[in-house]
Amino acid sequence: MPDPCFSLDGEDVPFIPGETVLQAATRAGHYIPHLCWHPDFPAHGSCRLCSVKVDGRSGAACTVRAAPGQEVQSNTEELNGHRKTLLQMMFVEGNHFCPSCEKSGNCLLQATAYQMGMEGPHFEEFYPDRPVDASHPDIMLDFNRCILCELCVRASHAVDGKDVFAIGGHGIGTHLLVNSESGKLADTTMTLDDRAADICPVGVILPKRRGFVIPIGQRRYDAKPVSEQVQGAQSQDSVQ
Repeated sequence: MPDPCFSLDGEDVPFIPGETVLQAATRAGHYIPHLCWHPDFPAHGSCRLCSVKVDGRSGAACTVRAAPGQEVQSNTEELNGHRKTLLQMMFVEGNHFCPSCEKSGNCLLQATAYQMGMEGPHFEEFYPDRPVDASHPDIMLDFNRCILCELCVRASHAVDGKDVFAIGGHGIGTHLLVNSESGKLADTTMTLDDRAADICPVGVILPKRRGFVIPIGQRRYDAKPVSEQVQGAQSQDSVQ
């Protein structure tokens, strides 16, 4: 018996019962923009970049369960316009200086902005003051680049069993923090082998003494845009 299908932008997408729209679309090679979703972890639904219209109603593709006969719209002018606005807000909420960032070319935020045709910031820059944590002997944290996807929080809890990271604060003051008495990474048990060390889709968690190892032009998204790397784009896994 063939798998049931839903329609994504006019194309039939087979799914396994229990899969979300994003899971099924990704498995079938269809690109739906996303940042906070990762196939190894339960959906979080925080970035809303994967928002689609399902039978005319808005929903996050990472949380909406696929169902037979659904009509899903993703690649539309309206939805892509909303995504560009969300991306612009993410860029101004942090300090994302791509030309000087070690993650440039390997950054999912940057690659998605290119894919969506994001222009320069349309909002006032926040310029947050988030100190860099270089206390750990092997890992540096640049909180200025955090997009609050919580992937490091989930990886540290579910895979590493260490709960090194958490999200604190409210509203505009929401931020990533380190679960240690000092608040410093050096006073945790985190190591470079931890899943949390290579899960960050941007440039927050970086291994020391390895900056710019891969030359410009040879990085993940230098070769192909994110939409052409559907099966592997969500897995950054620190190709530094």
